[in-house]
Amino acid sequence: MSLVSTFNPNTAQQVSMTPRAQAHAKKLLAESKHQGIRLAVKPSGCSGFKYELEFVTEPASTDLHYSITDGVDVYVDEKSLELVKGTEIDYTTEGVNQFFTFRNPNSQGECGCGESFSV
Repeated sequence: MSLVSTFNPNTAQQVSMTPRAQAHAKKLLAESKHQGIRLAVKPSGCSGFKYELEFVTEPASTDLHYSITDGVDVYVDEKSLELVKGTEIDYTTEGVNQFFTFRNPNSQGECGCGESFSV
């Protein structure tokens, strides 16, 4: 008996996190009792789009689910997937500031302040 696996591009792992981002997200989720984090892209800024991360209490019907590691689930709205496909989320420290950053292979450039990106 052989098992057949069908590739579905919507459920294949499209978003990843560095170990540092995983650890920080896991800590935030444990403290908040939320189910996961949603990565979305919204029209904004001088370059066109900006990333939004928000806690997920209950996934939306249009969310695609990616289990990053035990305790960290990322949800991506289907409309945002084409813009974030292949993105790696990192957690960066610059001086006294700490924040999530995004390495997006689809990004063609960012605005000068780093608030938005273009594809």
